[in-house]
Amino acid sequence: QVQLVESGGGLVQAGESLQLSCAASGRIVRPNVMGWYRQAPGKQREFVASSTSGGFTNYPDSVKGRFTISRNSAKNTVYLQMNSLKPEDTAIYYCNVVSQSVNYWGQGTQVTVSS
Repeated sequence: QVQLVESGGGLVQAGESLQLSCAASGRIVRPNVMGWYRQAPGKQREFVASSTSGGFTNYPDSVKGRFTISRNSAKNTVYLQMNSLKPEDTAIYYCNVVSQSVNYWGQGTQVTVSS
């Protein structure tokens, strides 16, 4: 059994910052990829950020320069530092971990950015 527990969501004003955390526990082998996705009401889930075990990171243009992903491999934990938040960043944010070709998802944490 693998569990992903997210924390750090909340309500902030535009321009403010939040940091999300996701801790993976259980029978998980060293994750290949750890990342974040988000889903806004009425929209499809979209990619936000990823970090590979080799140290590569990736972001879509919509968050590049504002969001930073980092990971603590010893603790199987991934973080998402979100700066200069915009109302369009409002969504449920999901942690994603890929380990031995298996995708694991967290339960999601709500991020709301008011204008």
